Amino acid sequence: MMRPMKLAGSELMFGQGCLDYIKTLPYKRVSIVIGGASMQKSGMLDKITGLFKEAGADVQVITGVEPDPSIATVRRGRDEMLTFGPDLIVGLGGGSAMDAAKTMWVFYEHPELNTMADILPPNPFPKLRAKARFACIPSTSGSASEVSRSVVITDDSGMKRGLGNMEMMPDIAIVAPEVCVSMPKRVTAETGMDALTHALEAMVSNRVNYVADTLARRAARDIIAVLPQAVANGEDLAARETMANASMSAGMAFTNVSLGIVHSIAQTLGSYFHISHGLADAIVLPYIIEYNSGAPYAKAIYDSFAAEIGVDSLADKVRELNASLGIPATLKEALPDEEKFLEVIDAMAAMSKADGCTKTNPIIPTVPEFRELILKCYYGKEVQA
Repeated sequence: MMRPMKLAGSELMFGQGCLDYIKTLPYKRVSIVIGGASMQKSGMLDKITGLFKEAGADVQVITGVEPDPSIATVRRGRDEMLTFGPDLIVGLGGGSAMDAAKTMWVFYEHPELNTMADILPPNPFPKLRAKARFACIPSTSGSASEVSRSVVITDDSGMKRGLGNMEMMPDIAIVAPEVCVSMPKRVTAETGMDALTHALEAMVSNRVNYVADTLARRAARDIIAVLPQAVANGEDLAARETMANASMSAGMAFTNVSLGIVHSIAQTLGSYFHISHGLADAIVLPYIIEYNSGAPYAKAIYDSFAAEIGVDSLADKVRELNASLGIPATLKEALPDEEKFLEVIDAMAAMSKADGCTKTNPIIPTVPEFRELILKCYYGKEVQA
């Protein structure tokens, strides 16, 4: 069945200098949600706060969003918003800050909600925008939360919960490469590989269409070409701009056609081992390209894209890119506690199977097949089940 596409909210600004758009916004009480101290240290928080004040807004700053944001952090931010009463909520930072801000927005609009279970299926998703609109200003080029309907929040049990609903699409996205300049090399590399995974998974989603393919292909091509440059010189604004635009484009693709089992496995690994999402994506991606090539339509897409970028094997190109960025070739290099890994392999296989991204993968593995795949990603070779 065909699905309507939504590529972004009502206002999408990108390119150098687009932060000045803030001065045109009519909002009077703005809550800005950030993570750690990077936005303060870089001076970007002061700059953006100043632009909102220049537009006549009072500004509240909510700090302390952790990596893999928790529902407790969401509740705290919601409570701070309830005392302030914003008419615009802004997620400023990486995927964690934007996802947390997005979920705070949901709970601010509906203070009776208190847990992730309250908004997860089969519960109906609540209507938003009665109190505030929502904006994102990303500081990383990876999650694409600024053009995504999705969030990933760690619930009270410590497990990551992913949720997607078009109601959560940000109304305003301001994608300014200068915000990304302070991103460290490692974060640039890992978030960039997350963006590449978004593009390559969208390209072979079993829902893929002409528009999503167009966005995903251009994004993947640009990321492969430019990511090493952005890692090598973070102050290269041209490289930062290309990465920001490619991440945004990949986000537009995947938020409409969904992802695949690279994300199913990476999100599971994040729940059990708190490995960074982009790092998990990067390690798992080439193995899943090989696995998905068992579907003739996916192999044809991978092969045509490989030819487009001048290589014989897309999986080998991803491995080469990972190596150039200092990313391990196997999960065991990143998660050396083999005994602990094997203790939870069956639970991780079941969780990966249940992940919402699995249903749009070219091939839908069984739980035993997920187990074999995860072990192959861990050891770098086939392992007896």
